[in-house]
Amino acid sequence: MSSNALHVPVMLQRCLDMLAPALARPGAVVVDCTLGLGGHSEALLRTFPDVRLIALDRDPAALKLSGERLAPYGDRATLVHAVYDELPEVLARLGVPRVQGVLFDLGVSSMQLDEAERGFAYAQDAPLDMRMDQTTGISAAEVLNTYPPGELVRILRTYGEEKFARKIVDAVVRERAKEPFRNSARLVELIREALPQAAKRTGGNPAKRTFQALRIEVNGELTVLEHAIPAAVAALAVGGRIAVLSYHSLEDRLVKQVLAAGAETTAPPGLPVVPERYQPRLKLLTRGAELPTEQEVAENRRAAPARLRGAERIREEANEGTH
Repeated sequence: MSSNALHVPVMLQRCLDMLAPALARPGAVVVDCTLGLGGHSEALLRTFPDVRLIALDRDPAALKLSGERLAPYGDRATLVHAVYDELPEVLARLGVPRVQGVLFDLGVSSMQLDEAERGFAYAQDAPLDMRMDQTTGISAAEVLNTYPPGELVRILRTYGEEKFARKIVDAVVRERAKEPFRNSARLVELIREALPQAAKRTGGNPAKRTFQALRIEVNGELTVLEHAIPAAVAALAVGGRIAVLSYHSLEDRLVKQVLAAGAETTAPPGLPVVPERYQPRLKLLTRGAELPTEQEVAENRRAAPARLRGAERIREEANEGTH
């Protein structure tokens, strides 16, 4: 699929419906923290004609394509080259203290998966790069070739939930001593050989979990997310809403923890009346995580693992409204 055959973003209508009450306000600002090919952003601008959009992406190629796609909306759209944990700095620079909506779609953009030379996909041979911003940071090949074995095992287990991490890493260490890794096909082949027969018969491409783990490590995705979700919640005005689409259990768990913590009282146990300053700051908009419909998964296989969570800001922090 070329980047021009723009696919429909995952759970698009559900995200728009979730954010709608907050974006109906006059002068509303919405932040798309993961611009990608601009599918969500375009839908937000089209659906809410008075909304101003700020969109972030760390990938210069994505910004260029989205810029062309969103050009008809003129100065309603501000595109920024930034990683989403830089949201507070971006808003400060733009002079926007609070926003009414924030959207995260944490999937790898289809453009990155579909362009072979980026090295995200395990279905075709490509340089092992996987950096979302190719101007900075270390590549997947460098991780494979230089990380100590114990660290590689931890990454595959934690980020890829790979049961055979030790077997795969033993093979990687043996092979990299002969010749450093450069391309994905050799890694895919090595993983196929390292796994027991039974493991190869289930769950799609056996390299999938390893590639996910390398991508998360290379782009520091979970570290970035740990800072980004609380920062996004803090940027919401009262009545503002956040919607987050995640694609694996680690991301979803992190999002769940931040939103759940905001929706709980922080009062010491046993108080007969809970003072305002201990009241929850958030109201959850989803019971657990919402899943895509069967029809949506049938139309877009990338939607299958998606989990959507949302929350509304219902009051200021205790110390924010008082100074």
